[in-house]
Amino acid sequence: MASPDPPVTSYAPSDVPSGIALLLTIPFAFFLPELIFGFLVWTLVAATHVVFPLLQGWVMYVSITSFLISLMFLLSYLFGFYKIFESWRVLDSLYHGTTGILYMSAAVLQAHATIVSESMDPRIYYINTAASFFAFITTLLYILHAFSIYYH
Repeated sequence: MASPDPPVTSYAPSDVPSGIALLLTIPFAFFLPELIFGFLVWTLVAATHVVFPLLQGWVMYVSITSFLISLMFLLSYLFGFYKIFESWRVLDSLYHGTTGILYMSAAVLQAHATIVSESMDPRIYYINTAASFFAFITTLLYILHAFSIYYH
């Protein structure tokens, strides 16, 4: 009679590095740029005169919420909380894919707000332009993170 398999004590993927090496590994190296560019998006939008509260309110909601949840994901990887759950990689991929789609909608709305603000003060236009640029860069980072974690 064969003995049963030993109990599984950890569901953690074996190839996830720990500590600062986490930030140098390709799927997880996207965390810091996502946080930095996402922070730039919502600080730039907050620094402008909000012409369309509904449009730029969505941009603020997406960027701040994504910033906070991504920060929680990064901390969970750094502190090893991901080891508890079996489906952590799927959750990470779904979150970043969904956030990439939401950020794309926010980037398009911010680009529209930039086009409309062209006739206003040049300073507001330039800040809106920078926010649009960083929103599209952040969208790309979230999509790359989703695909790289899925195929990793």
